Amino acid sequence: SELIRGFLLSGMPCPSSCPPGLLALMAPGLALMATFSLPSQAGDRRALPVEKPPGVKGRTLILLDVNTKSPVRIISENFLSLQLDPSIIHDGWLDFLSSRRLVTLARGLAPAFLRFAGKRTDFLQFHNVKNPAKSRGGPGPDYYLKNYEDDIVRSDIALDKQKGCKIAQHPDIMLELQREKAAQMHLVLLKEQFSNTYSNLTLTARSLDKLYNFADCSGLHLIFALNALRRNPNNSWNSSNALSLLKYSASKKYNISWELGNEPNNYRTLMGRSVNGSQLGKDYTQLRSLLQLIRTYSRAHLYGPNIGRPRKNVVAFLEGFMKVAGGTVDAVTWQHYYIDGRVAKVTDFLKTRLLDTLSDQIRKIQKVVNTYTPGKKIWLEGVGMSSAGGMNNLSDSYAAGFLWLNTLGLLASQGIDVVVRHSFLDHGHNHLVDQNFNPLPDYWLSLLYKRLIGPKVLAIHVAGLQRKPRPGRVIRDKLRIYAHCTSYHNHNYVRGSITLYIINLHRSRKKIKLAGTLRDKIVHQYLLQPYGKDGLHSKSVQLNGQPLAMVDDGTLPELKPRPLRAGRTLVIPPLTMSFYVVKNVNALACRYR
Repeated sequence: SELIRGFLLSGMPCPSSCPPGLLALMAPGLALMATFSLPSQAGDRRALPVEKPPGVKGRTLILLDVNTKSPVRIISENFLSLQLDPSIIHDGWLDFLSSRRLVTLARGLAPAFLRFAGKRTDFLQFHNVKNPAKSRGGPGPDYYLKNYEDDIVRSDIALDKQKGCKIAQHPDIMLELQREKAAQMHLVLLKEQFSNTYSNLTLTARSLDKLYNFADCSGLHLIFALNALRRNPNNSWNSSNALSLLKYSASKKYNISWELGNEPNNYRTLMGRSVNGSQLGKDYTQLRSLLQLIRTYSRAHLYGPNIGRPRKNVVAFLEGFMKVAGGTVDAVTWQHYYIDGRVAKVTDFLKTRLLDTLSDQIRKIQKVVNTYTPGKKIWLEGVGMSSAGGMNNLSDSYAAGFLWLNTLGLLASQGIDVVVRHSFLDHGHNHLVDQNFNPLPDYWLSLLYKRLIGPKVLAIHVAGLQRKPRPGRVIRDKLRIYAHCTSYHNHNYVRGSITLYIINLHRSRKKIKLAGTLRDKIVHQYLLQPYGKDGLHSKSVQLNGQPLAMVDDGTLPELKPRPLRAGRTLVIPPLTMSFYVVKNVNALACRYR
């Protein structure tokens, strides 16, 4: 790309080595401004000013081509994955994971991993008991209504009689009681979160059965994070409770992958005792030995250490861990939250500076991992748009989608293998599905991503005509463009098709002309916009002007594209997210899996 930049600035003709799509872009008197960027540099796009040709008006036209010969990255088929927080045991939602509606929604995002982990991971104790009515706790004798408990028990008995995938149809009154219970418990959970003091949590064998049933029915692979804060006097990990859970899971032949702990760099603030990186590495080595003793899990995958934001002390923690256990884990994991949910504003979700904060973290993690275990896969686990449980009408609104879609594009372009979204369903406002089991805007965005985006990431080539930018302002900072091969699982498109996804953070529409290999191809548009009078705060969305909603508890709506005629300029409305499938490109990179 540096060679191309030089020819653009010098005005010399393009050599034969230039990408074919760029030859047309470099005709005499074309470019006011040109920017060439690979998706792997999406967070660092700088424009090169070129002298304005006489007679060219100050309008915006983006010319876009894609390198179709070979992918620049290949990510996991399970790239977009999900998380459930152990708080669903506290607030009772775990008992409703067998709901047909929830299973339908989760199944729409398969294939994916389902990570069961969060702040309460390290306060979780496994008890091998079956009777749910006798093993629940609560804040008071009136907390669980007798009729409600009886309904849960009857539901469990009915589920036990089913073979294979166990699906329940819960009565409306039962769900209403659960929502009331969860609302009370929400206050308790928030108090724990803000005080950073957590009560112990019991996971029964029956609860584990329900969790695994949900994952299995939904086509998700369960990843279970074990409690790492059970410690011996010498500060080594006490594995006795974990061994009990492992033996029970093995007896049921549950196919599970494993982790140990959650944000271990914060243990001092949680328990007043710290675990350094090398000690956690020894604990992971111990866990790997334990898994190898159990036939069912002798080849199970192990992921970690799930550190927090890679500041200086956290990077040192990761280095200590990698020295000891870098070869023990199958992928190195960390987590990230963009905004403090207690102070978030809608304008925060539109800041390009915020969108780009992830790039620096990726570089830091990759540097450490590649130092100790070059080529080791890296995952971003527990990513959320805001911390502290999020904020109502913000982190669960259309506006939060800008961060989420850019996160997906940026991570894929940088070669991060999997991103785990916190959370599918929980007590806060970072979730994909609300407590009425209705999908929120980020769910529909995720569903479109799953349906249209394949694991092969393609390089984009961009040139633009625009007014001279003010100092420090570049138009493409607010126009994010990513390209992949279209998903092989989508049978509406033949192999060789390409999907673009575009984020327009401008308050004006932008025009994109497809060039080179994409020129004069039929395009299918999937334009996602807020639905209703709430605008960016909306919790409902429309696809190409039609509101999205479930057909019934067992059926997701058809995602209908809007066909655009061949050669038509793409018009991107302001403050929107959109997907464009370029049909029949016959891209060499996309013909084979």
